[in-house]
Amino acid sequence: MDTTTIAVVIFVAAYALIISEKVHRTIVGIVGAMLMILCGILSQEVAIHHIDFNTLGLLIGMMTIVNITAETGLFNFLAIWAAQRVKANPMKLLLALALLTAVCSALLDNVTTVLLTVPVTFSITSQLKVDVKPFLIAQILASNIGGTATLVGDPPNIMIGSAVGLSFMDFIIHLTLPAIIIFAVTVFLLEMIYGKSLHTTPELQEQVMKLNAAKQISNKPLMKKCLVVLALTMSLFVAHSALGLESATAALSGAGLLLLITFTRDEEMIAKVLSKVEWTAIFFFAGLFILVGGLVETGVIKWLAEEGIKITHGSVEGTAILILWMSALASAFVDNIPFVATMIPLIKDMGAMGLSNLEPMWWSLALGACLGGNGTLIGASANVVVASMAAQHGRQISFIGFMKIAFPLMILSIIISTAYVYLRYLM
Repeated sequence: MDTTTIAVVIFVAAYALIISEKVHRTIVGIVGAMLMILCGILSQEVAIHHIDFNTLGLLIGMMTIVNITAETGLFNFLAIWAAQRVKANPMKLLLALALLTAVCSALLDNVTTVLLTVPVTFSITSQLKVDVKPFLIAQILASNIGGTATLVGDPPNIMIGSAVGLSFMDFIIHLTLPAIIIFAVTVFLLEMIYGKSLHTTPELQEQVMKLNAAKQISNKPLMKKCLVVLALTMSLFVAHSALGLESATAALSGAGLLLLITFTRDEEMIAKVLSKVEWTAIFFFAGLFILVGGLVETGVIKWLAEEGIKITHGSVEGTAILILWMSALASAFVDNIPFVATMIPLIKDMGAMGLSNLEPMWWSLALGACLGGNGTLIGASANVVVASMAAQHGRQISFIGFMKIAFPLMILSIIISTAYVYLRYLM
């Protein structure tokens, strides 16, 4: 077999094992990545080049900040406060947390958002004794929808904006409206799916309403330090492009500063905080980047993109809609970062070959790549992080179980996006 065939076989086998859940996805990612190197598809140096250390650094930095903040009781306070605002009604709480996640994902990025909001979800659902999985699924979907709306919400948008010269306001003008419509439709359908199953007892609701949220704060001095560092980190996130910094630098700077001012020489606490980093998710991402890198290096992803574009025979309308659907379906099953990295030069080449109007292509690519991440449990970074956090709490989210809910909702979001792209850019 040639290297391309071997790469495809390894990739397909890895995904089959992930879907079957007979082997933990982290082990599959590591073994699949090593097979890519052992079989000569990639050298070790090239494999390392394909690992997105910006994503890994962002995850490790924010996980460290969140783990230290959790020691203060702040998440329990927020959980009780949020529940009391909606009278401890589980369905209303699900919608409130989904809205919070979507808004934060638009302003920060979806991975940082779920790292900050999911601990709140675990805390309040345990208080109300309701199943946490519907809440987690809603937050995954909301994080990717919210991240679609702005330049900084999702890595594909950052890549497209940088390559084309699109501003923060360009993304708000072009993508916020479809993101709001898709979010509204999604939460409406989630209410229909889970509305009858999310129940708690009046006694538990009453207990939550009687709780003193302020008493949940166990260490106010530490909380103040955490909030100051978190505010500084968020400021770096907002300004990192202007400062010429990567988002990982912002997150790791915040983590380093917080460790410095809280546990300067306390080796036991430092070890405790770092041990709570979701290392299974980190190693899974590293393996997944190398697996996809094998397809990139052998030209499989580029070939698929080029063959797909040939189908439209250079039609602006057909090419825009094809890019939207192709990027959505691809991003559901492979990481959207290498796919977008492959598509950007291809779309630019189309312009060089005489395709006059490229604007619909860029917005189609952004919508498809960001929203497509909702299709499966490994379609976006936020999905994997939430699944890993759930597993640490003993609440496994299955690949198929998530896909049954999320994939149809993702397809519906792409149908809405198709109508939006056609009506706004192609009529």
